[in-house]
Amino acid sequence: MTTPDMMITDILAQNSARHGEKIAIVERIPAMNTRHQITWNQFHTSACRFANALEKKGIQKGDKVVQLMTNSIQWLPLYFGILYTGAWAVPLNFRFEADKILLCTQTAEAKVFIFGKEFIGRIESIKPQLDKFVTLWLFSGPKDVCPPWACPVQEFISEEIREEPSGEDSKVIPPAVDISLEDEAALYFTSGTTGTPKAVLLTHKNLSHACYLENAHHGQTQEDIFLCVPPLYHTGAKMHWMGSFLVGGKCILLNGVSPRWIIEAISEERCTIAWLLVPWAHDIVIAIENKEILLSDYKLSQWRLMHAGAQPVPPSLIENWKKYFPGQAYDTNYGLTESTGPGCVHLGVENADRIGPIGQPGEGWEAKIVDKQGNVLFANESGELIVKGPGVMKEYYKNPEATQKTIQNGWLHTGDIARLDKEGFIWLVDRKKDMIIYGGENIFPVEIENFFLTHEKIKDIAVIGVPDERLGEIPAGIISVKPGAMMGEREIMDFQTALPRYKQLKQIFFGEVPRNPTGKIEKPKLRRMYAADKRKDINKLLK
Repeated sequence: MTTPDMMITDILAQNSARHGEKIAIVERIPAMNTRHQITWNQFHTSACRFANALEKKGIQKGDKVVQLMTNSIQWLPLYFGILYTGAWAVPLNFRFEADKILLCTQTAEAKVFIFGKEFIGRIESIKPQLDKFVTLWLFSGPKDVCPPWACPVQEFISEEIREEPSGEDSKVIPPAVDISLEDEAALYFTSGTTGTPKAVLLTHKNLSHACYLENAHHGQTQEDIFLCVPPLYHTGAKMHWMGSFLVGGKCILLNGVSPRWIIEAISEERCTIAWLLVPWAHDIVIAIENKEILLSDYKLSQWRLMHAGAQPVPPSLIENWKKYFPGQAYDTNYGLTESTGPGCVHLGVENADRIGPIGQPGEGWEAKIVDKQGNVLFANESGELIVKGPGVMKEYYKNPEATQKTIQNGWLHTGDIARLDKEGFIWLVDRKKDMIIYGGENIFPVEIENFFLTHEKIKDIAVIGVPDERLGEIPAGIISVKPGAMMGEREIMDFQTALPRYKQLKQIFFGEVPRNPTGKIEKPKLRRMYAADKRKDINKLLK
């Protein structure tokens, strides 16, 4: 029986013992029309072999191993192999440019660097600096394109296989390393949507709790099939999967994103649970509206739960979603890398009709809304959301000043502005750093964005503050129009008359809204674009 104090590596071993020949992970690559799968036994064996190979190369407890890979069927076995050695897994955002890859790897002082073929050019441009501490380069791509200075992962593991004892009774076991729940396990870098990425240090206890938290919230069983689309380097995708991982449920890893690919995967693989980023859910609704997707062509009756997150979920999106999936449960979870991903605040499927709030404290969590002095605020007063629970990170690695500012008396200060309604539900107002101060008035962009997303022609919008000599900042909107729709400034101006005058957009631009791999709007990028010349055409700037 699993208990809340099990290491996640022990959960993997338990899944292998209980469900050995059942499928653990299926990888679908629609663009290449390929499908691969591994069983729980294969998952566990691969992780153990990789851990043993690392140990024989001198990798010890506390060493750091970077993973710079796009989603693949290798990703999770390699991750667990790192954890088995007692080393820290360091997953990196695959969109990071060379300078951020260098910064993160230097911060970690990584000894091992695993990378895919997409990153060869970026790495070669910074390799001389990285060679100061990286002693082992492992290539996860095809052997025929492996750089001469790296070793293919499969070749690296093959050395271990050749040395294993043969026979029916021989089992592959991981290295004998003394690892406790309190030990450090992983170093995750924040997405950097509000500045330079910070290194978030998580413990084995943090990771273990994520499994139980997610399972408590969504009641996954061994029969559930989880669709994983977001990048695995991010805590959101992995921690939602961990609820199914806890009970040995199957995971469908979809490599590639489009409304049709998502719906096809759910239909063909008989998925019961899917966690979607807001832009993807929105694109699915548009594809259904435009009859690009006919729901009657797919088998979706088993799809019991869609949950969305990683950013505020517009109420208009969920209202539209329910028109097409009326019998499906909906949920949303709030979290951040510093809280080991989603779930510190949780709406709950039983509250799905409460469209708008992010919910109440999750399993094992506490939450408060406070003012600048730390005083608790009550109904409908906006302040900073702070949370406390088993998922709070250990620290910002090598950044004691930021750690002290963010964790106070065990409470994690999220930097998000929220309010509590009279029924005890938390509503996310906006990020503190995204707030616009317009002539002394505080404006929260999310409120304006949610308003505009109710317009039938608007696909996406980002609201930012741009400098103004007289008023300090003025609200500007970058608007993406739905395919086939035509829209001009006059239509926007007429529509926004329903907003208070101080919340109305003072500048309007039409173009694509840049988002990172987890769906968050890249507002620092937009602010940099407009700092020099706020009147430039957004389309030109985004090329």
